[in-house]
Amino acid sequence: MKTKPVIFGGIAVSVLIVMSWANIGISQIGLPAGSLLPYKDPVVVAKGEVIYSENCASCHGDNLKGEPDWQTPKESGRMPAPPHDETGHTWHHRDELLMTITKLGLAKLINKPDYQTDMPIYDGILEDHEIIAALAYIKSRWPGEIQTRHDEMNSQPK
Repeated sequence: MKTKPVIFGGIAVSVLIVMSWANIGISQIGLPAGSLLPYKDPVVVAKGEVIYSENCASCHGDNLKGEPDWQTPKESGRMPAPPHDETGHTWHHRDELLMTITKLGLAKLINKPDYQTDMPIYDGILEDHEIIAALAYIKSRWPGEIQTRHDEMNSQPK
């Protein structure tokens, strides 16, 4: 089954993230079970807002709205950037999956190297803690009910 390397890769990425947090001073205290995103930490969220603005907003929008008609392929065949607010599907995915997609790319995640996307791979561009901060910023903007549902999903056994 092809999902085992992806799951193992996600776990490995998660372990590396937690280890790097200790080195840069991101606290894990107060994070919900299974969560990687310190979305209630104002320092991390502020850093994440800057990182998002510099690396993500050009496609996903300043207000996390994504590109118009994001569920219909563009003329190029590539999918538009989805919204990262509550109207999109970002909150439907566990933290470690969001981290893996952002860091390594969707093509690697789904094991289809020829998959074409406009989404850059951030491995080597952003450090893990920067990706986590950007994702924490995104989550901090969701309504409380969506944050709670996302926390509950992260706490479920895999």
